[in-house]
Amino acid sequence: MTFSLVARCAETGMFGVAISSSSPAVAARCSFARAGVGAVATQNVTDPRLGPLTLDLMGKGLKAPEAIAEMRRSGAFIAYRQVLAVDNRGSSAIHSGPNSLGIWADARDEDVASGGNLLANAGVPQAIVDGFLSASGHLGDRMIAAMRAGLEAGGEAGPVHSAGMKLVDKVSWPVADLRCDWTEDCPIDAVAAAWKVYKPQLDAYVQRALDPREAPSYGVPGDE
Repeated sequence: MTFSLVARCAETGMFGVAISSSSPAVAARCSFARAGVGAVATQNVTDPRLGPLTLDLMGKGLKAPEAIAEMRRSGAFIAYRQVLAVDNRGSSAIHSGPNSLGIWADARDEDVASGGNLLANAGVPQAIVDGFLSASGHLGDRMIAAMRAGLEAGGEAGPVHSAGMKLVDKVSWPVADLRCDWTEDCPIDAVAAAWKVYKPQLDAYVQRALDPREAPSYGVPGDE
């Protein structure tokens, strides 16, 4: 019921997860990223425990393929799960269990991995990877372009209703965590619209946390 990607910006070291589904609030259950470590998406009869587990393994120095292999050994009902990972070296890895739903597929390259289930066709993840690799600019822009490419390639077999994009950088919290938990319209468009507003303010929100004395004005009534 889902298609997604995990990605790393080779220039900045930023990580991101972008995901969409016919299920509600997919990003709340399936998106995991840790600054300096990597990004993970866990989906298809989702076990959210597999996200932190895989990040912990990569945080101990395992590359993404090694972490996915260890996750397979220790995860429960692993035949039902899809898990995507990218690490801080740009290595990517995917587990797609044989009990993944409907038409399922995955694709990966350096710095990016994509997977999906209940897809309109098996080419959707490769379209997402190609969309990411052919895009330029901020990691968030490239991830939005990739998700739109997946949607244009067919996306899920039915309409999608939720989406999200999470980005982590040099601080311990997500520098962006944008979600559309339910809509009858296109949730990827909703996340893209939120990103358009949020992107110019991203650095300011980080600066306000680190040192509000150096922060730009808040731009709200009463702020001077």
